Amino acid sequence: MPPKTLSLVIPVFNEEVAIERNLAEILRHAANPGDDVILKRIICVDDGSSDRTREILSRLARENSLFMLISLTRNFGKEAAMLAGLKLAEGDAVIVMDSDLQHPPALIPDMVRIWQSGCMVVEGYKSHRGRESLSSKLFAEGFYAVFALLSRQDLRNHSDFKLLDRRVVEEYCRLPERGRFFRGLVNWMGFPVARIPFQVAERSGGDSTWSRIRRLRFSIDAITSFSAAPLQLIGWIGAVTFLLTATLSLIALYQKFTGRAVGGFTTVILLTLLVSSVLMVSIGIMGIYIGKIYEELKFRPSYYVREIIGEPAHAEATWPVPQEQSSRAGHDVDTFR
Repeated sequence: MPPKTLSLVIPVFNEEVAIERNLAEILRHAANPGDDVILKRIICVDDGSSDRTREILSRLARENSLFMLISLTRNFGKEAAMLAGLKLAEGDAVIVMDSDLQHPPALIPDMVRIWQSGCMVVEGYKSHRGRESLSSKLFAEGFYAVFALLSRQDLRNHSDFKLLDRRVVEEYCRLPERGRFFRGLVNWMGFPVARIPFQVAERSGGDSTWSRIRRLRFSIDAITSFSAAPLQLIGWIGAVTFLLTATLSLIALYQKFTGRAVGGFTTVILLTLLVSSVLMVSIGIMGIYIGKIYEELKFRPSYYVREIIGEPAHAEATWPVPQEQSSRAGHDVDTFR
């Protein structure tokens, strides 16, 4: 039996400070991933970096055949970058991980060993979230609590650090939606999974590029992608508001007919503000879902590729894709020549 092969997919954005040193550390642990398993390729996906990251990765890919660079035309987001890497990843298994060493590369041999025992998904599980501010910790806890409540999927302390079997990779790439939540979709697919705990290490190389606003937008996208409960909640809010309005109306009428009505418009003003607030929140929730429908119906590709250095053997079959074929088949790879 020929040995099985493993590829790594690493999304990268503005990591010039430590990307070369971090990739050397990742390669040190991935070079010999396990018995009868060889490293096929380390695929770095540059998500439109504005610093020297693409230049450094381009040089590495030309000097070392183990490295491959997929450079996107602009910053499309981490989810799109991971999808770009998975679509061109070769091998019987693929590991998705970050480049800042917060996903410990020392666990790669253990993940491969568990995969060889029969698990199709091996995911890193955060036993300790590492150093983070109180606001970030509370935000994460709140997001996972709301996500679990609305989608019935408990992703608390899950991460994007995952090993996926070839079949899982193919099924993930076949999913039609463009707005993706990687860890949620992999969990939703329901393949046999094993979890391996790890402690989030100190970030190697600069500060995170994820601002609070980007995290908030990502959280809203993730929740609305997996649950329509907020839309259904509007109906319940409307029912409660109706009961409250009916109760206040009956009280007001009773006081008027008994001669105990108090002059002024306090009740009317408060009632108007309450109803107006409920209406505005309801319209906002519906607007989020309509916006997601609008984005999906445009059928735009999730990303565009600027260049590929160190193309895999099957790249000719999947890249570039003619525009008319791309719009019909849902392919997301294109190029500028």
